[in-house]
Amino acid sequence: MAETIVFIIFAAVALVGAIGMVTASNSVYSAMGLLTTMFSLAVMYLLLDAPFVAVVQVIIYAGAVMTLFLFVIMMIGVDKSDAYGAQLPIQRAMTAVVAAGFFAAVALAGRAVWVTGSSAFGRPNLYGSAEAVADEIFGTWTVVFLSIVMLLTIAAIGTIALAYFHLGSTEEEASR
Repeated sequence: MAETIVFIIFAAVALVGAIGMVTASNSVYSAMGLLTTMFSLAVMYLLLDAPFVAVVQVIIYAGAVMTLFLFVIMMIGVDKSDAYGAQLPIQRAMTAVVAAGFFAAVALAGRAVWVTGSSAFGRPNLYGSAEAVADEIFGTWTVVFLSIVMLLTIAAIGTIALAYFHLGSTEEEASR
C-alpha cells in the first residue's frame, strides 16, 4: 500500500515537472522542470528495487547533465530582463507550505519502502544492483559501451573545435 502511495505521489510530480518543462517560457524554469522529473524517476527506480540505477540517475542525469544544460543556457544568453514584478505577494509562503506538505506525505507513505534488498526464494534480488549493471555493460554490451564512449568523445572534441573556430572568426570580424 505504501509503495502505491509513493508511486502515485512521484508519478504526479514527474508529470507536473514534464508539463512545466514543456510549457515554461523561461529556459531555466524548463530545466528545473526536467530536474524535477529526473528526481521523480530516481524514486521510481528505488521502488523497483534498483538502487544503483536510482543513484546513477541522480548523479549523472540530475547532477552532471543538468549542470551542463544550465551552463549552455547561461552561455547562449539569459541576459534578457524578465518581468519579476508579476509574483504573488504570498508566493514564498505558499511554496513553503506546499513543500512541507509534500515532504510529510512522502515521509509518511514511504517509511517502509526505503528498505532495499528484497529477497525472492531465499536469494537477494540483484536486478538493478551495481554488480548486475556492471555484468551487463562490461559483459554483454562491451562493444556498444565502448562505441558510445568514442562517439561522445568525438562529439565533445567537435564541439570544442566548432566553438574555438567560431570564436576566432567573430573576433576578426569585430576588429574590422
